[in-house]
Amino acid sequence: MKKILVSLCLTLATMTVSAKTYSVSSPNGLITVNVCTDNQLQWDIRKDNTVILQPSAIGLKTDIMDFGQNVKVKKTRSSNVRKSSGNYGLLQMVCNGLIVEFRVFNDAAAYRIVPTKPLAKVVNETAEFRFAADYEAFIPYVNDNRAGERWCYSFESYYDRQRLSQMFADSLAITPTAICLPEKRKAVVMEADVENYPGMYLKKGKGNSLQAAFPPLPLEEEIGGYNRLNLVPTQRAEHIAENVSRLPWRIIVISDSDRELLGNDIARRLGPVCRLTDTSWIKPGKVAWDWWNNTNLTGVDFRAGINTETYKYFIDFARKNKLEYIIIDEGWSDPEDLLHFSDKMDMAGIIDYARQQGVGVILWSSWRNLIQRGHEKMEEIMKHYGDMGVKGFKVDFFDRDDQRVIQSVYEVAACAARHHLLLDLHGMRPFGVQIAYPNIVNFEGVKGLENSKWEPRVGDGPLHDQPMYDVTIPYLRALPGPFDYTPGAMVNAVRSQFFGNNDHPMSQGTRVHQMAMYTLFDAPLQMLADSPSKYMQNQECTDFIAAVPTVFDETVALAGEMGEYAVVARRKGNTWYVAAMTNWTARHLTIDCSFLGDHRATADIFADGINADREATDYQHQRIEVDGKSRLPIYMAPGGGWTAIIR
Repeated sequence: MKKILVSLCLTLATMTVSAKTYSVSSPNGLITVNVCTDNQLQWDIRKDNTVILQPSAIGLKTDIMDFGQNVKVKKTRSSNVRKSSGNYGLLQMVCNGLIVEFRVFNDAAAYRIVPTKPLAKVVNETAEFRFAADYEAFIPYVNDNRAGERWCYSFESYYDRQRLSQMFADSLAITPTAICLPEKRKAVVMEADVENYPGMYLKKGKGNSLQAAFPPLPLEEEIGGYNRLNLVPTQRAEHIAENVSRLPWRIIVISDSDRELLGNDIARRLGPVCRLTDTSWIKPGKVAWDWWNNTNLTGVDFRAGINTETYKYFIDFARKNKLEYIIIDEGWSDPEDLLHFSDKMDMAGIIDYARQQGVGVILWSSWRNLIQRGHEKMEEIMKHYGDMGVKGFKVDFFDRDDQRVIQSVYEVAACAARHHLLLDLHGMRPFGVQIAYPNIVNFEGVKGLENSKWEPRVGDGPLHDQPMYDVTIPYLRALPGPFDYTPGAMVNAVRSQFFGNNDHPMSQGTRVHQMAMYTLFDAPLQMLADSPSKYMQNQECTDFIAAVPTVFDETVALAGEMGEYAVVARRKGNTWYVAAMTNWTARHLTIDCSFLGDHRATADIFADGINADREATDYQHQRIEVDGKSRLPIYMAPGGGWTAIIR
């Protein structure tokens, strides 16, 4: 058991106060949270005497009380806490049958409400975030609702850069959401450790504020949505949760420069405790994936598609390139019964062949097919495939995070863990469950490479700015947990030449832009989305991608600006992996190699070629000697990248 050292600076005190301000500061003394109990419970945040968050309301309405107004504080405890997971200033307030706990780190401030006994019914929660001026924000709006249901959504949002006053009043946004403060500071609104409670959305509040919103508890649901793969609520309650023991953390991450957000681990620091006693069987790795490339193979003597020969070919490709897994996406089973294989292929033979080749098989499933017949059926499915040697499930089309679905994710994770199965969750965002159950090795909840398949031709409609999005998500989407972007396109296009093509997809930006994602993007289970044929035609790029690990021992953020570019170095053992990406703006940068210390090393470098602004597949590959004093000048073409392995 890890030891926790707590240094008390204020002992427990018993008091009854109707109007008072309590303060707690970060370990370095730079960030201060003030909590006011006068009329309405509020908190504010200051850093270096600069207002980060103006007084913002905290409240909770249940079936028996309306907490937040005329708060009576009975006890407080304040301390400086030193833990291996991070140091923070602590303030706990016991009031009106609830505990409100505040934690202030050197880079964030957070609070949560913990009832002293479970709440039978939570009608609503008040979480307000008020800012001092009409700042610009990176806002990820909810769109593409399933069957038109307001709260049924896949958590895939581009970012609108708007001032707070310009927010769409009728729209919801997901978190994390970034507010651009003066002097290039950012305040990022997010949550952590959600369990038995709905996820938090944001909507436009009064003045320059954001107001939390929560999906009501579903009462009835039906099969519907995308290809009838969803369970869509048709009736919801007038309350958001039942039998609640604690609420999630409400968080403001504070950065003086965008670079500080790269690799920030606040979600882990505020996450739950791991619930698995044995995690040795959990193996991160890379995956050869069939769906994005539409199983298009060339130079083979069989008809490529959803059949035995194709998947054995994928297994052979994975083995030759030292990839740990393949995924067999939709089509391997009966559409409504996961215990019955499709007659299109010999699934038992494929799984056995993969085992012989040392390659794991992960199977796709919709959430509704996995759970709709109850826990006993889910247990039977998990046990059956675990016993067969399947290594995990990619569970898709959750597309909700109301209380019912949040709890279902915990149940799915626990069931999978009992049978030593990994999980990759699509149509869902990370919310802390992956810390409790680390067999969840990735989430989607991101506008990944799949979206390039249905973009219009330039001139036929608005083209989403994917490279700009690519250099935004490392700062924001990565904060709550990993994301399954599914990178690795080998057909690459400059902006004027790009168009969506479902059967023969391509990516926006350069080849090296795609290669850099394997270091920049956090994904313990990382896919190679393109066809084995494409990778074999570009073997030296494939060799590089295959050599990049999916988990690292250390991350050093080197440079970056949200929505513009990002540069990161990650260490695994004695090897460093460095990557840079840019939006559609070409850039000259310098890589500071001081992270190498006194060591000399060989850098294996892939960089945009001199013609990459015209032909996005153009790249240069070189090896050079470097040490901790080296300063490497790099060039990135529009939509470009740069990446290196330094051994």
